[in-house]
Amino acid sequence: MLDRKRLVYVAGHEGMVGSALLRRLKEKGFTNFVLRTLAELDLTDSVATREFFAQTLPDYVFLAAAQVGGIYANNTYPADFIWNNLSIQCNVLKNAMDCKVRKLLFLGSSCIYPRMAPQPMREEYLLTGLLEETNEPYAIAKISGIITCQSFNRQYGTNFISVMPTNLFGPNDNYDPLNSHVLPAMIRRFHEARLQNRERVICWGTGAARREFLHVDDLADACCFLMDHYSDSGIINIGTGEDLSVKELAEMIARVVGYQGTIEWDHSKPDGTPRKLLDVTGLTKLGWKYSIPLELGIQTTYQDFLKQGNEARGMNIRLDE
Repeated sequence: MLDRKRLVYVAGHEGMVGSALLRRLKEKGFTNFVLRTLAELDLTDSVATREFFAQTLPDYVFLAAAQVGGIYANNTYPADFIWNNLSIQCNVLKNAMDCKVRKLLFLGSSCIYPRMAPQPMREEYLLTGLLEETNEPYAIAKISGIITCQSFNRQYGTNFISVMPTNLFGPNDNYDPLNSHVLPAMIRRFHEARLQNRERVICWGTGAARREFLHVDDLADACCFLMDHYSDSGIINIGTGEDLSVKELAEMIARVVGYQGTIEWDHSKPDGTPRKLLDVTGLTKLGWKYSIPLELGIQTTYQDFLKQGNEARGMNIRLDE
């Protein structure tokens, strides 16, 4: 069990994942935090990151800072995705090791698994096949972070764990129609279509691809659980173990938003990986299971969208989540 009185650094606390982690940590009794906004600390800056760790000496680190986005963003900014994520990870992990951080959690992604991996995807499928081309730079960066954590553990005796979450959604998401992930992008698209009385909404791909979705508050709870109960170098999946087609997702979001028009599919646009479903047997055996059903999670996320206002949180791809 982590000592609730020790100093905790949540890297990327302003983003969707980082803010959820901060909320959950406070709920679990942690009170001692060191936090820096992107404006205050650029984790791609090696000198600034080194000075931050040397001055603050955090005991526990949650590495949730990353450059993230959907298919369009990954295809448009591949160099940014690999370079910025590698820089963030290398700077944080090296300085966490140098400053003798007691425990660190590195957040990976389900995109680390091969495009045609058997379903559901087990942790041992890592590095057994070709990656999905549309997000390969991001995936390679995350795989590098996993191997770095494992290598530091083996050579220096650090306690760095790596978790692989499935597709996430929830409060504080990015609702940009191009640069965001599929679920929040659809929330905005269907909302605007309803307001403008559009007869149809066109979605990318065929709708046949299958995806798994986890509410970010469930992810945060799982991460806190694993920091208390898991200290193995092997990666561990975090998800629901359940999936649905993108077409079914679109229909569910339209229902929640109240859009009653026609949904059409642009087959000229990519589907991405045909299916992404995580095997969560390892996490289940440890004693954790998700608690927020998908449709309920979408309902609360839509309310968050309405609360923020109907504009996207930012057209730029952010480095804070």
